[in-house]
Amino acid sequence: MKLHIGNYLWMNLDTREPRATYPKLKQDLTCDCLIIGGGIGGALCAHLLHQQGLSVVLSEQNTIGTGSTLVNTGLIQYANDKSLTSFIHTLGEQKAVHFYRACRSALEHLKEINQSLHLHALETRPSLYLASSEEDVPMLHKEYATLQKYGFPAEWLDADQIGSKFPFQRPAAIYTKGDAEIQPVDFTRGLVSHAASKGVQVFEYSPIQIDTFRPDGVICRCGHNTIKAKHVIFATGYMAQTLKREPGAELVTSYAIATDSAAHFNDWFERCLIWETARPYLYMRTTSGGNIIIGGLDEPLPPGGLKEGREIQKGKDLLHLLHQMFPEKSSLQIKRSWGAVFGRTRDGLPFIGGHPDFPRCYFLEGYGGNGTVCSMLGAELIADLIAGISREDAEMFSLTRSTRPVPSS
Repeated sequence: MKLHIGNYLWMNLDTREPRATYPKLKQDLTCDCLIIGGGIGGALCAHLLHQQGLSVVLSEQNTIGTGSTLVNTGLIQYANDKSLTSFIHTLGEQKAVHFYRACRSALEHLKEINQSLHLHALETRPSLYLASSEEDVPMLHKEYATLQKYGFPAEWLDADQIGSKFPFQRPAAIYTKGDAEIQPVDFTRGLVSHAASKGVQVFEYSPIQIDTFRPDGVICRCGHNTIKAKHVIFATGYMAQTLKREPGAELVTSYAIATDSAAHFNDWFERCLIWETARPYLYMRTTSGGNIIIGGLDEPLPPGGLKEGREIQKGKDLLHLLHQMFPEKSSLQIKRSWGAVFGRTRDGLPFIGGHPDFPRCYFLEGYGGNGTVCSMLGAELIADLIAGISREDAEMFSLTRSTRPVPSS
């Protein structure tokens, strides 16, 4: 499956020069944990599992950080595409609030990793969640009240307050603190480089195939070589759907652009992350280099996969929307535009954990709009399960769960 098309911003902004490279896997290996996939999810798993004192091998079929991570637009938020209010309705209060709190904790963990390892790839930002229309205001205000009730600090902005901070008008918004923007390729490559320096064996251009499941582990192959692992972690993102299909997973096409660098952001209050209540929604952020990333306009993934060239017209549409919202930015043009496969789930929760058809294997599928946060949450969960730590919430993210929960009474 082709994961992306177009020209990618992060490929040209990777600040780690020269990029660390890793050998092809050309030897037989034995390890505690084999991680398949060198994106942000695989990097986080490698980091946590190595911290537990386990021997870890990470194998990427291409180069580190060039799968879905390469087109990750880098908005890091604890809020999900599905509101806390909606989760409470379908999952019940306890599970819903637990999930939102787990996401907030995972976001803080990402910040801690960035700071402690001096990755310089993440910056804390507030978020502005706009009501796209007057009809959405009651729903948004209910979400604001729900966030307040369960200890998620939020500020309510009316139309006048929005107009005093931004050059566009919307009827209402929720303003929250503590989210972040990330340079996903720098973060991933920096984390993998750190893991490699501590003893994690990293390989590029090394596709892995499952050979045999055994009671004490899994036999895998890379070309003519054999890897014997006690545990295998599939951190292959949306590619996991080509191996086994979750009925509750849906793949769509999403589009994004990055503009030229803006001269200033005087009209963009606190350079916050911006998104909205419409579905599919528009979202935007700034970068450390002054670029503006704007994305959205999701549409069904064609049966034949991504359509080359479609990102060009969609990019023009996104730029027009940016110019409408920020008239002072009307001189900005498209620097990069791309389209990508994007995964979401029917119930709004990621898929994390084992699968009955793949003994001693774990899958990390952080699908949804806050996929990086869910990848951190998933890496934490998988590390605990491998360590033998029981997690009551594991069933919430099960690959075999029903994704059509009965509404909570």
